[in-house]
Amino acid sequence: MRLPKGEAASGLLLVSPPLVYAVLLLAVPLGSIVLLSLWTQNFLTFDTTLTLANYAEAFTDPLYRTLMLRSLAISGSVTLATVLFAFPIAYFVSFHVAPERKALWIFLITIPFWTSYLLRVFAWKVILGFNGVLNTSLLGLGIIDEPLTFILYNANAVVITLAHAYAPFTILPIYVALEKIDRSLLEASRDLGENALVTFLRVTLPLAMPGVVAATLIVFIPTVGDYVTPVLVGGPDGRMIANMIQIQFLQLNDAPMGSALAISAMTIVAAISLLFLFLMRGFLKERA
Repeated sequence: MRLPKGEAASGLLLVSPPLVYAVLLLAVPLGSIVLLSLWTQNFLTFDTTLTLANYAEAFTDPLYRTLMLRSLAISGSVTLATVLFAFPIAYFVSFHVAPERKALWIFLITIPFWTSYLLRVFAWKVILGFNGVLNTSLLGLGIIDEPLTFILYNANAVVITLAHAYAPFTILPIYVALEKIDRSLLEASRDLGENALVTFLRVTLPLAMPGVVAATLIVFIPTVGDYVTPVLVGGPDGRMIANMIQIQFLQLNDAPMGSALAISAMTIVAAISLLFLFLMRGFLKERA
């Protein structure tokens, strides 16, 4: 067998270590989960007969369907909230902050990463609690007569906490996309008589869409599988599909069912993400 020479050999040599790394740490475990999802388990005994019974139960059981739909709804709400709040911040930093101060603003945006994620979640418990900072402040100002109960231990608390946690992941890609926009295009739009709003809608926003798409996927995909936040601030009405997967593995001793739920959730998220990319691809082509 002849070995490749020149640039091809150098390229193969460069990609081989990460390829082996990816196969060992991603493909092999994922393949194991897929195989496990096709088995059944009775306490500590595995039946290795291949079956799709776990998947049938995952898609037909009302509890699993409810948790999956709730997870998608929470993740979609978090994604929408973070993008809507992050875009104005990224726009302000990109277009209205002096160049020499932009690094400082980016530094300030990343400060939450300095703190443990668990500490940030517990901080939101203190803020949103029945006798927390928010309720105490509103009561003190006379805005409410009794503490609000719909902001903790439900899906609303999960959305608020996750939106705060993933905000920097949304701001940064949108900021990068805005920074790449040629400012002369905006000047040309204004010179042609367009006002600031039309210039934003027809020039700035379409050119920033790659950053928006990246931010959307960066937030949507991992939040569907979050299980720590629902446990700490979600309560019974804020539990997500990842919590059920954890229960199947660690409490019910049903690893095949947990694997089937994990693969099902991953497949649904992948399908939604690919559909979103396809729709946005068409949107971007129309404005190219």
